[in-house]
Amino acid sequence: MGIQILTYSEKPIKAEDVMRLYQDAGWWPEREEGNIELMLANGQSVGAWDGEVLIGFARAVTDGKFRAYIEDVVIITSYQKDGIGAKLVSMLLDGLTHIDVISLFCEQHLIPFYEKNNFRQSKSQYVMHRIKGS
Repeated sequence: MGIQILTYSEKPIKAEDVMRLYQDAGWWPEREEGNIELMLANGQSVGAWDGEVLIGFARAVTDGKFRAYIEDVVIITSYQKDGIGAKLVSMLLDGLTHIDVISLFCEQHLIPFYEKNNFRQSKSQYVMHRIKGS
């Protein structure tokens, strides 16, 4: 059957599976399962499945009309470089066609990957963060 890319509404994603992907990538060790469940329930997300195993994940945060932000595009290491990330982003974008501006930030080496989906670098904007507790 191969890898399937499905929205959260087509095949629900479990928080524990997302945590496993984060652990594989070395991301977000402070995130807790209950908070990931809230995240999944309140956003738009897609999963890449090899049978019943979640091997990739991506999500978007949006106001539903004007802006969306793509976050947490993650593929388990052993499945990287197979085009799965591009398919996840493409499916997310398919669900966001009514949004005026879709943004993301990424590491410099990932710029060519996102340019394939018509994202362009912005020379006039800077990424700024305000992190809880700092």
